[in-house]
Amino acid sequence: LTVLNAGRRYLKAEDLSGKVFVTSGLGGMSGAQAKAAVIAGCVGIIAEVDEAALLKRHKQGWLMEISNNLDHCIARLREAKKNKIALSLGYHGNVVDLWERLVYELDKTGELLVDLGSDQTSCHNPFNGGYYPVQLGFEEAKQLLSTSPGKFRTLVQESLKRHVAAINKLADKGMFFWDYGNAFLLEAQRAGADVEKKGANKTEFRYPSYVQHIMG
Repeated sequence: LTVLNAGRRYLKAEDLSGKVFVTSGLGGMSGAQAKAAVIAGCVGIIAEVDEAALLKRHKQGWLMEISNNLDHCIARLREAKKNKIALSLGYHGNVVDLWERLVYELDKTGELLVDLGSDQTSCHNPFNGGYYPVQLGFEEAKQLLSTSPGKFRTLVQESLKRHVAAINKLADKGMFFWDYGNAFLLEAQRAGADVEKKGANKTEFRYPSYVQHIMG
């Protein structure tokens, strides 16, 4: 319902075939995003750093395909978008790399490959394993978290700034991004990322929340 309503409200589309939804997280509450994309009829690309979570969703049938190769992900995205095929593709990697690759494709070809975007990393708990920084691999990040939590925190905040910078570039070209109630925008703001709504007070963000703006 969230994905469908986002399409209705922000894309003015009842039919989401050929539309692309990019997000992250396949564990816990976020696991349903892959299935939601297919039910809604769109192309869903979901990034997940933890291979165990990715494999679990694939085994359950919630995730149709898995890849750790961004070139392959972009090729499959283009193919499914062109042919209006409902697809859920799990990218085994950091969502910041995925967002930045989409920016690269936009800069290189002028083509905006994503229509809808969100995030379901566990940003309510970003410094204790809820969010993994793009600068490190998953196992390396886990090790740093246990040995140097202060440095881990710094890397998370740097990663959040890169995360938002990529989203902002795509949103400026017409992608619609929303907050999924996971404290992503709040933690990004605390990290110094550009998420404040221009001309509004500091408690307002430039992107809507799914609770008030989509499900409401």
